[in-house]
Amino acid sequence: MQPQAFYRVVADDFNAVDGIIRKQLTSHVPLVEKIGDYIVSAGGKRLRPLLVLLSGSALGYRNDQLRLLAAIIEFLHTSTLLHDDVVDASGLRRGRSTANSLWGNAPSVLVGDFLYARSFEMMVELASMPVMRIISQATRVIAEGEVLQLSKIRDASTTEETYMEVIRGKTAMLFEASSHSAAVLAGASAEQAEALRQFGDLLGIAFQLVDDLLDYRGDAETLGKNVGDDLAEGKPTLPLIYTMREGTPEQAALVRKAIQKGGIEDLSSILDAVEAAGALDYTARLARDHADRAIACLDVLPDNEYRDAMIELTRFAVARTH
Repeated sequence: MQPQAFYRVVADDFNAVDGIIRKQLTSHVPLVEKIGDYIVSAGGKRLRPLLVLLSGSALGYRNDQLRLLAAIIEFLHTSTLLHDDVVDASGLRRGRSTANSLWGNAPSVLVGDFLYARSFEMMVELASMPVMRIISQATRVIAEGEVLQLSKIRDASTTEETYMEVIRGKTAMLFEASSHSAAVLAGASAEQAEALRQFGDLLGIAFQLVDDLLDYRGDAETLGKNVGDDLAEGKPTLPLIYTMREGTPEQAALVRKAIQKGGIEDLSSILDAVEAAGALDYTARLARDHADRAIACLDVLPDNEYRDAMIELTRFAVARTH
């Protein structure tokens, strides 16, 4: 299955979700629409709403309710992107200037709030208390993950355990909420709902591990962001944590100093150190392990093209270069 094939099996639903997103972006305040349309039109992979559509479809549930849920998830994700770019002072996302670099921090935060609020209006329309419980809890955990990450900026003593807690919150939680809420909405059995919850969690962790790996093994043109961004912000991600723990004393000292200082003056030396210490291979192995465990969770689903697409999506998530 080609990378785009896992979109193809739900192509009509995907287009319908895009229509819902456009419709829900309307506001009588022009700047809200302008910024909202700018960030939504940037596209991206839209893996989270895709996960909603595939999870529900794999259970034989394909209707407007599922499409609405997919749009809700994308609105939540987009609101967090607007906020994250302000927090990280990012100037580039998906190869384009960020909203905060074009319009400033205040409008970006406020439009993020608008999208977040709109997602909850749409959730009320969905009228499913179990789904609302899953998504409202997820939004809290995501916020906690972001704050935990912020508290560890330039903290070279951050452990792998804490790092995993950060990525489980800030990234994996929305993947988990996507597959879990779709399962609940589709009336899945308790076993299926739990398996899809775990699937989303494991896939989200694998996805973020690869993201953090690519910060040291990618290029800006392919990634749509600057290589070394995490290091510049003083974020102690797994490749750095592993190098400090398992590398030579010289490699560990180099990385520790870079984290504490922030900036990318020593980027070339850091890239050499994380490669030589085996940190990138370790991160890639961990990502593959989580992906394999995610695929095993899908055994409880009916054998159909949507389940196959979820397997291929998981493999793509760890094999990707951007």
